Amino acid sequence: MALWDRFKESAATMQTQLMAKKNDLKSGAFRDASMAMCALVAAADGSVDPTERQRVASLIASNEVLQNFPAEDLQRRFDDYLNKLTADFAFGKVTILQEIAKAKKKPAEARAVVQIGIVIGGADGDFDKTEQAIVREACFALDLPPHEFDL
Repeated sequence: MALWDRFKESAATMQTQLMAKKNDLKSGAFRDASMAMCALVAAADGSVDPTERQRVASLIASNEVLQNFPAEDLQRRFDDYLNKLTADFAFGKVTILQEIAKAKKKPAEARAVVQIGIVIGGADGDFDKTEQAIVREACFALDLPPHEFDL
């Protein structure tokens, strides 16, 4: 099976797993960590162009698991995290990884945050090496083994 086909299958599986846990994913820590993860994946290469920002924002709005939260609230948090990354990527990344780490108190939420990062990263059809590296760093922040997610 080609790498791309394996990735598409993996992303679909993760989205299914997220949907199965949707009712358990309602905490503020999960919401904040998910938006932080989305911003980090969107800015993985150190910059965010307006097209990419809009694409990720529409993915957030259409993700059924994230519909547990008001769309405006998610958008505001996503934008705040992206602004931190665009102002100073290195410092913003440290701040955002700390935000993501808050979800590690609940292992199911921590895994869901990583899964959201993978789903968002691969939504454009290319879960590239920089996006994979960012999600791997988030795994470490959440005390999760990256190999659990094929990273």
